[in-house]
Amino acid sequence: MRFSLKAPVLSPKLKIGDSVACDGVCLTVEQCNPIEFSVSAVPETLDKTTLGTWKVGDGVNLESALTPQTPMGGHFVMGHVDGVCKVIAVEFLAAGEGREITIRLPSEFLPYCVYKGSLTLSGISLTIAAVEGDCLRFAIIPHTLEVTNLIQAEVGTHLNFEVDVLAKYVERQLSVRVTHGSPVQTMITEAKMEKWGYAIS
Repeated sequence: MRFSLKAPVLSPKLKIGDSVACDGVCLTVEQCNPIEFSVSAVPETLDKTTLGTWKVGDGVNLESALTPQTPMGGHFVMGHVDGVCKVIAVEFLAAGEGREITIRLPSEFLPYCVYKGSLTLSGISLTIAAVEGDCLRFAIIPHTLEVTNLIQAEVGTHLNFEVDVLAKYVERQLSVRVTHGSPVQTMITEAKMEKWGYAIS
């Protein structure tokens, strides 16, 4: 499926072949002009994300690729979406103080989520305010609501999510690998992580 996105601020900076996160999904620019750019999504992407539900006129969060000069204001977001989650609660805070959004995450991704850790929702790097069973709660500040489509989130809204890739690497390194048919223990162990100051629960 091909999408044309009107983006007069971002589009003049793009060239064919650039990567752009569209609601958190890394897509490649195929055509561009000063007003809009076009991208395509293959069946795998449409199956794993909300892109197949987009309609003409929908607002989409956009972010260009990270460069070595880009300040790191959040966590590493790859644009490789893990799946879709559902908003189960929205609480409006006092006037001008934002709102809280609670989502339900598929159970297999919960081990990657910790209190005060990071999760990406529709391309937005967010801090986890609470982990309650299979539900995660986020406090969304007014600025984020103003500049993203999270302001439209309501109970039942589906959002793309991406867990922290660093948590995936740690899990992989802590697991036993097989090399040449024999199990080989990684150099990173829980004992070493505790020695280095990481809390192991």
